[in-house]
Amino acid sequence: MYIFRLMLTANLLFLLGGISTPVLAAEENIKVTSIAEVAVEVVKNGKKEIVRTSPEKAVPGTVVIFTNRFENISKKAARDIVISNAIPANTVYQADSAFGADCAITFSVDGGKTFALAENIRLRGADGREYTAHPAQYTHIRWNYTGQLAAGKSGEVGFSAVIR
Repeated sequence: MYIFRLMLTANLLFLLGGISTPVLAAEENIKVTSIAEVAVEVVKNGKKEIVRTSPEKAVPGTVVIFTNRFENISKKAARDIVISNAIPANTVYQADSAFGADCAITFSVDGGKTFALAENIRLRGADGREYTAHPAQYTHIRWNYTGQLAAGKSGEVGFSAVIR
């Protein structure tokens, strides 16, 4: 089996109201596509439904859904896939929004140096007391894909953040 380490970097660029999420992939056998979308309500055939679309403008208070699709483009199964995503500048991670099937999801509050389960991230306040980190303090999210990704197969991981 191949062991793949994949690092994603997502930065928001507020250019003319648009959002871009550049991606850096360390492994050429795993193709990654990163998108930023917003959920909007539309009416189709007289029924309201929620659809995801590229935002025309991103203003403070907007919830942006960041999705990273990863695909094994090699001829062999891949395992030990690790995807790390920075929480973009000028956004705040939305609690309990991280998703990814067959993934262990961990968080960082120190710029991606260390990761732990959300309930295990402990910080010390100005008063010296220890507390569990708040989602707004997260700087990065990491997904450890726990299964094997067969050749030609893909998966998705992501999270939501609110623009400040």
